[in-house]
Amino acid sequence: MSTDAPTKPETTPVAPAGPVTVTEKAVGEIQRVISEKQMPETTVLRIAVSGGGCSGFSYGLGFDDKFDAAVDSVSEQHGVKVVVDKKSALFLDGTVIDFHDGIDKRGFTFNNPNATNTCGCGSSFSA
Repeated sequence: MSTDAPTKPETTPVAPAGPVTVTEKAVGEIQRVISEKQMPETTVLRIAVSGGGCSGFSYGLGFDDKFDAAVDSVSEQHGVKVVVDKKSALFLDGTVIDFHDGIDKRGFTFNNPNATNTCGCGSSFSA
């Protein structure tokens, strides 16, 4: 398990519109996938936390075609609707999601100020 400080986002995030901020670079990758998979225009990015992983909680990124404003926090960032259920929002408040595309690694990164410990792969955390 690694307790190293998170890396600085590769692109500047927008002012938070919800519990999670998604950088412009991450949104570019999300839009590429939506276009490549020919998903409908109503597609939203759903971000969640679930129990599991080597540190206690795991991050989840996925696509959905619906949301419920009564149980979800919804924001629009760089042209993509971002949805976080309110339970997950408690663990994700202030998190910045970025996309890294380098020779050493490729994928989404979570910079979560609430994480007290993270695993080496970066996909799970404890709070």
